[in-house]
Amino acid sequence: MLIIIAGAGRIGVGLAKNLRSENRDVVLLDNSAAAVKSAQSIDALVLHGDVMDRAKLKMAGIHQANVFIAATGSDERNLLACAMARHEYSQNGNSVWDLLTICQVSDPDLVQESQDGLLREWSGVDYAVMPIEGSIRRLKTGLRVTCFDQVIPFGHQAYIVELVLTKDARDLAFSTLSEAESRVGGMPTIVGLKRRGHPSIIPTDETQLQPKDQVAVAAIGIRSFPRIVRLLGHDEDDFPECPRVAVFGANQVGSKLAEAYISDGCEVTVIEPDLAIANALAGSEIGGHANLEVINGDHHDRELLREVELPHHDIAVAALDDDHASIAVALMAQSLGVPRTGLILEDADLVSVVKGMGITFAVNKKRVCVDMILTKIHDVLSGSYGVLETIPGLVGIGLTIPSGDDRIGSSLEEIKMPSYCKVAFIQRLDPDGARVTLAANADRVMQGGDRLLCFLPPERVDDLKRKFVE
Repeated sequence: MLIIIAGAGRIGVGLAKNLRSENRDVVLLDNSAAAVKSAQSIDALVLHGDVMDRAKLKMAGIHQANVFIAATGSDERNLLACAMARHEYSQNGNSVWDLLTICQVSDPDLVQESQDGLLREWSGVDYAVMPIEGSIRRLKTGLRVTCFDQVIPFGHQAYIVELVLTKDARDLAFSTLSEAESRVGGMPTIVGLKRRGHPSIIPTDETQLQPKDQVAVAAIGIRSFPRIVRLLGHDEDDFPECPRVAVFGANQVGSKLAEAYISDGCEVTVIEPDLAIANALAGSEIGGHANLEVINGDHHDRELLREVELPHHDIAVAALDDDHASIAVALMAQSLGVPRTGLILEDADLVSVVKGMGITFAVNKKRVCVDMILTKIHDVLSGSYGVLETIPGLVGIGLTIPSGDDRIGSSLEEIKMPSYCKVAFIQRLDPDGARVTLAANADRVMQGGDRLLCFLPPERVDDLKRKFVE
């Protein structure tokens, strides 16, 4: 599979690294000499040139490509690049629709056009990806539990949570997985483990769990979070049913955050220093909601923050246009007594840094965008695709059991999945056609249409796919 990526920024490079780890052929194309030089460390072909240059597209191998991704900083250039790539692809006798095209956008109207199937008609773009809503979902989930390092949603109430196993995990620490499972009824599945100084592994029954191990745990529904937290030895305050939330900034992300929390029945206070932006939110569709208060004022004005009762809020989140400004206001909210603070950041390197500062949870928009695009590429595997962040070298993919398959009627244990992978969940179709997430118990009997969410090293993805098809 040949994948061409237009744009060698954080998103393009992140995609290239993940795809190369699966042994995919990747070409990066960018008109910035600095970006091209920075991307040279990747084991991929990196070309310097304009994404709108047909000669460069030919040099990149567009006639042999399977996927074209436009991930520059401009919606317009991304759309045009996809349209030109599709047209040039067809000039070699290929069917115009055989090339999968994906573009990153910042305009929600384009995402809606894509979901309605209209964008493909007038631009030739198969999928438009905007990471804001995905980032908000991750942030809201991660803020529920302060000890989580990362939360990855896989849809239909399926989550992978990443956290540290502590010495207080009496039922798990210094036990093998099989011993822990015999001791703990309904033991959640641990799909990945990273020990300091050792590579990441898919744990087996004989893997011994030790304090300070970083683990990835399968969770079904947010109500399962408290049990996982206690099981791994953490002490956690209960999350309020309808928290009171402060949002710093009324920009596109801040407005979406406010809307998301209001839809949950929360009281939301938005603080925005720019009068025009504050008025735009106040005059919007949600501006008149009884649970929304929009304040025009300085984020750093402690007197103002006390007037709006910031210390009595349960959550403070910041998604300002400047990452450092967001961090500063989140730290101020923390110093005033807000128990849970969250950030949506542009810079991936800052996510781990702010955790050490005491910020409860941070999300990197570009990382979410990479995951969303990878999911689209892996649609052939019928499900979500996610990369474990604190346990590098492991990914999650979905595999579907088709109707009439020989494995229908067999238990999960009987279908003998390879040792290099672990099944985290089974997502089954209910009578209404919706998917329900089930625990991956060994005695679970397979049905047609079941989707198995599996974790494994990325270089084994194709091996698993071939074995599963066979």
